[in-house]
Amino acid sequence: MKREQLIAAARGDRPPDLVLRGGKLLNVLSARTERVDIALSGERVVAVAPEIRGPTEVDCSGRWLAPGFIDAHMHLESSMITLPEFARAVVPRGTTAVVMDPHEIANVHGVEGIRWVLDSRAGVPLAAFVMASSCVPATHMETAGARLEAEDLAPLLGVPGVLGLAEVMNFPGVVAGDAGLMAKLDAADGLIVDGHAPGLSGRALDAYLVAGPGSDHECRALDEAAEKLTKGMRILIREGSTARNLDALLPLVTPATERRCCFATDDRHPVDLLAEGHIDHVLRRAIASGLDLLTAYRLATLNAAEWFGLARAGYGSIAPGTRADIVVLDDPEAVAVTETYVGGRRVARAGALEVPLAPALPAPAGNITLPVGWGDALRIEWKDAAARVIEVIPGQIVTGAGTTRPRRGADGELGLDPDQDLCKLAVVERHGRSGRVGVGLARGVGPPRGAIASSVAHDSHNVIAAGADDDSMRTAVAALAEQAGGLAVARGDRVLDRLPLPIAGLMSDRPLEEVAAGVERVTAAYAGLGGTHEEPFMALSFLALPVIPALKLTDHGLVDVDRFEVVPLWITD
Repeated sequence: MKREQLIAAARGDRPPDLVLRGGKLLNVLSARTERVDIALSGERVVAVAPEIRGPTEVDCSGRWLAPGFIDAHMHLESSMITLPEFARAVVPRGTTAVVMDPHEIANVHGVEGIRWVLDSRAGVPLAAFVMASSCVPATHMETAGARLEAEDLAPLLGVPGVLGLAEVMNFPGVVAGDAGLMAKLDAADGLIVDGHAPGLSGRALDAYLVAGPGSDHECRALDEAAEKLTKGMRILIREGSTARNLDALLPLVTPATERRCCFATDDRHPVDLLAEGHIDHVLRRAIASGLDLLTAYRLATLNAAEWFGLARAGYGSIAPGTRADIVVLDDPEAVAVTETYVGGRRVARAGALEVPLAPALPAPAGNITLPVGWGDALRIEWKDAAARVIEVIPGQIVTGAGTTRPRRGADGELGLDPDQDLCKLAVVERHGRSGRVGVGLARGVGPPRGAIASSVAHDSHNVIAAGADDDSMRTAVAALAEQAGGLAVARGDRVLDRLPLPIAGLMSDRPLEEVAAGVERVTAAYAGLGGTHEEPFMALSFLALPVIPALKLTDHGLVDVDRFEVVPLWITD
C-alpha cells in the first residue's frame, strides 16, 4: 500500500482495512496497558486510539494485544523440520519473526545450504531473517563438509533479509587475531555481529569486543552475563531444549538493564516445540518466575527488534507506522495466544494456521560417506593409565573434563564398566574429506547396553555414536549411512529403531507431529537399553562442538576447549 494511502487512513480520511476493537494493549514502548482500538491498513498499523471504526472489525473485548514474538537467535535445523513446517508450529503460538543462523546446514552444504534456507522463506507467514554463518567449520580441529571464507560470505551480506554476521564461535581465534576471522569481521563492518563466547572474561573479553561482536547467548552464570552486559554486550537469554539458562540469568533483568536483554531459544527440539511451544514457552516461564509482565513481553519483542535493527522497519511494537504483526491473547500471564496477525492479515486462530503454506523446496540431500575401515578404528587399546572422560552436565551444552582408570577388557582392549556410567564415544567423518575417526569416553549419556548414533553433531555434523560395545556402535552408524542420515538405536547386529533425516542428514520433510513421534520412539528405544538421559540425542549432538568448554570429541580426537588443542585420551605424564 502506498504511503499516501496509509497517511490518509491514519488521518481518518480513508477507511482502514481492519480494526481490532476494544482490546487491552500491552504497550512495550510506554510500559503501560491501555484499552484501545487498533486500525490496520495493508501491512501497517495506522492508528492506535479509542473509538476507531471501519468496514471490517474484530471484537477484542476482554482480550489482550501484544506485538508478535521474536526469537533473537535460533537454528532451524535443530527443529528437524523445514521452514514452512516450523512456521505452522510456531506462528499459532505467537512467534512472528525469527533470526536464524543456518550454520548447521552450511557445515554440510556450504553456501548452497544457506541459500536453500533463504529461498525457503517464500510464501511463509513468518518473518525469517538470516545471519550469515561466520564459522564454517567452527575450528581447525574438525572436518566439515564445507569451508566458508570471507569471500564466500560477502555476497550473502547484501541479500535482502540477511542482517549481518552470525555468532562468531571461534572466540580464541578472534582474541588471537586470526587473519581469516578478521577478514570476515571486516566484510561485515557496519552490520550486526552476534557473539558466542562462553566463559570469556577480563582482557580476553575486551579483545573479543574490540573485534566487533555485540551480543552473547552463551552466558550460563549471572556474574558472566553481568560482566558482558557492563562491557556493552546484549545478552540473549537462552532457554532451549538442551541449554536452559533462564533461571540463572533472570536476576540480571532489572529496570536498569532490561533494555539490553532479549529471549532466544537457540536449539528447540521437535518434541518440545510440539509439547511446550517456542518463545511463548520462554515468556510463560519468565513471568511465572516473577519477571514483570510488560518487561517480559519487551524482552520477547522490542528488545530483539532493536538489537537487529528491525525496529526501524516496524517490528517489535504496536504503534502508528509499525508492521501489523500482532498476537491476541486470552491471558497474558499464561501467554494464551488465540489469534496471530502477520502483516495485517490473520494467519492463525485457535492454535492452527489458517493460510496455505507453499510446499517445501527440494532440499540438499544427506551425504553419509563413511571412511574405509572406519569400524576398526573404534577399538581402543587398554593402557594402565588414567583416561580423559567427557562429563555430560544435565541442562547444559558445556561439559566437564573428568578422568577414570578403565579396566582391561578382552584381547587387551579398554573395558567399559556400566556401573561407572561409562560409554565409548566415536565421531566418524562423513563428508568424504578426511577419513578420520575420533574416539573417546563419555559419562552421562550412553546406554549401558547397545548404542545410539546420530548424523546431527554440532557443528560439522559428522556421525557421532555412543555405546557399550563396538558391534552395536557399528550397527547404529551403518544404519545412518543406509538412510542418508538421522538417528538410530542398535544392539548387537539389530537396529532397534531409527528416524531418517534425509535433508543434509539434519532435517526431515515430514510434518512436525511425525518427526516428534519419531524422536520419542528412538528415545524410548534408548531408554529400553537402560539409558537415563532425558534428551540423549540432543545431548549427544553437542559432544562434538569444540567451541563449548570443557572437553569435546571431533574426528580429529579429543579437544580441550580451554587449551584449544587436541589432547590424547590417555594421561601418561
